[in-house]
Amino acid sequence: MQRGLFITFEGSEGCGKSTQIERLSARLEELKMPFILTREPGGTPIGEKIRHLVQFSKAGDAMKPETELLLFTASRAQLVREVIEPALASGKTVVADRFLDSTTVYQGVARRIDTAAVKTINDFAVAGCVPDITFVLDLDSDKARKRMLARPESTGPVDRMEQQPAEFYEAVREGYLKLALVERARVRLIDASKSIAEIADEIWTQLQEKLGARTS
Repeated sequence: MQRGLFITFEGSEGCGKSTQIERLSARLEELKMPFILTREPGGTPIGEKIRHLVQFSKAGDAMKPETELLLFTASRAQLVREVIEPALASGKTVVADRFLDSTTVYQGVARRIDTAAVKTINDFAVAGCVPDITFVLDLDSDKARKRMLARPESTGPVDRMEQQPAEFYEAVREGYLKLALVERARVRLIDASKSIAEIADEIWTQLQEKLGARTS
């Protein structure tokens, strides 16, 4: 049985990842392609507990960058072994809302943690499980922040990662742009200022090329 395709979506808060994941999921369902959706942090019972701690718990207000890094990667280690690897091994496509690149950018670049240390910890957590293709939705940091604040869920619990200063989001965007240059074979940079339909079509076109390369 052929191993499943591992697809990840990345980008700053408010870039439109959730919308594009929904669009892609609808296409996969239409084609009757077996797939699963997952997210980071989270995706497992342990991961969801970590998600609450790092994003919503008051205890997280005093969290140090190094602690944040280790919690995110702990959630990822569990997710890889409990969910992602078994699904890929069974031939299913895995669509993930964030993965190791988020840690590379958010903690390594924006939090300014030593990049070599971040890579070592990331590598240990994923144990060789790397996405086949990653879509980075790129959007001006000011526009992304306005979108984020306009979302209906912005009236819900306060998310620590959405409360960072403007410089943080600018660093996140620059981190993703650099990643796209370094990881050209895997990372596809998508202009998130286009219409939802245009973005969805571009993602699907690039994904079909990837699928074709796997079957040729």
